[in-house]
Amino acid sequence: MIPTNLFDLSGKVALVSGAAQGMGRAMSLALAQHGADLLLADLNEEAAAKTAAEIKALGRRAVAVRCNVSDPAEIRPMFATLDKEFGRVDFLANVAGEGILGKPEDISLEDVEACWRNLVFGRFCMCQEAGRRMLKQGSGSIVNIGSLASITALGRSHIAYSMAMGAVAQMTRELSTEWAVHGVRVNAILCAQVTNPSLEKRMAVEPGLKDQFLSGIPRGRMGKPEDIQGLAVFLASDSSTWVTGALIPMDGGNLAMNAGGTRRYLS
Repeated sequence: MIPTNLFDLSGKVALVSGAAQGMGRAMSLALAQHGADLLLADLNEEAAAKTAAEIKALGRRAVAVRCNVSDPAEIRPMFATLDKEFGRVDFLANVAGEGILGKPEDISLEDVEACWRNLVFGRFCMCQEAGRRMLKQGSGSIVNIGSLASITALGRSHIAYSMAMGAVAQMTRELSTEWAVHGVRVNAILCAQVTNPSLEKRMAVEPGLKDQFLSGIPRGRMGKPEDIQGLAVFLASDSSTWVTGALIPMDGGNLAMNAGGTRRYLS
């Protein structure tokens, strides 16, 4: 008998950081379309509220909160709001977190620490708070948004970002190993270049950067925020109950292609 509701999220509650735009917004809308209610976290509360309004139009509950997800002093009260508004959490998506570029010989230790707080320290606090609640429930799923920089070197002044993303990958593996027996799954999605406002600005001021990115993507295009939606629903739903500790590339074939490879161009 094949289940017909593998991707049904009805009755589930999700917390998504970075929900105001980009992958966080796209992920939130997809989860709502499949039945989930959501708490939406972002520094831009006004834009997060717009995402919440879109979700409410789909007939689901959504609450937008302002939260700096690098700061436990803001993360913990947000989870108290989650408890008050929804009383449970079934899915956590750690999407928000800014990287900081700088050459290894020049970058300040303050910037290295800020990058670590943005991408590792705050995310661990998010995982810890969600994990405590999921362990009591005996179920739950956590997804950390990583990068190909989690497992490969990028160069181009990514030293602080890559170190932090490497920690995100190992945090994912460790948490999955600790919590799997209790019904809590932890996975990571490792993205290549997905368009967002900051990346668009960077490509605008660095001629040839977009072509450099595309030369390593066999799919032949940059990623779009909507590319995350199917993976998010899969990992939030009961269709992935035996998937944990996975580092899943979402990269248009970048990781599979040898660095010296040449993709086949369209004629």
